[in-house]
Amino acid sequence: QAQLVESGGGLVQPGGSLRLSCETSGFNLDYYAIAWFRQAPGKEREGVSCISDGGPYYVDSVKGRFTISRDNAKNTVYLQIDKVEPEDTGIYYCAAELHVVCRLIAELYDHWGQGTQITVSS
Repeated sequence: QAQLVESGGGLVQPGGSLRLSCETSGFNLDYYAIAWFRQAPGKEREGVSCISDGGPYYVDSVKGRFTISRDNAKNTVYLQIDKVEPEDTGIYYCAAELHVVCRLIAELYDHWGQGTQITVSS
């Protein structure tokens, strides 16, 4: 059974950094695209980054601040967030799609984690 478990969230001051982890199990990460979505309070869920054999992808709002990476040997995908902004507050979810190219369309993703909360506040 496919499982994804996020960790690494917490309270961070503006300008700080966090690294989120998405530990996967029950499927071969080599064949999956992994994405990070976030949902801010009162807003719709949005995709922020994804990674696959085709490489990483970022939405414009996070380019230069977010870095996605994967360690297939550890079955884990990471999201490094630097220079955090208050707008980064929200619940961050990782998701997996059996596809060689990643796409930030939530409906395409078959498996989801439970989410990890990031709160940006001074």
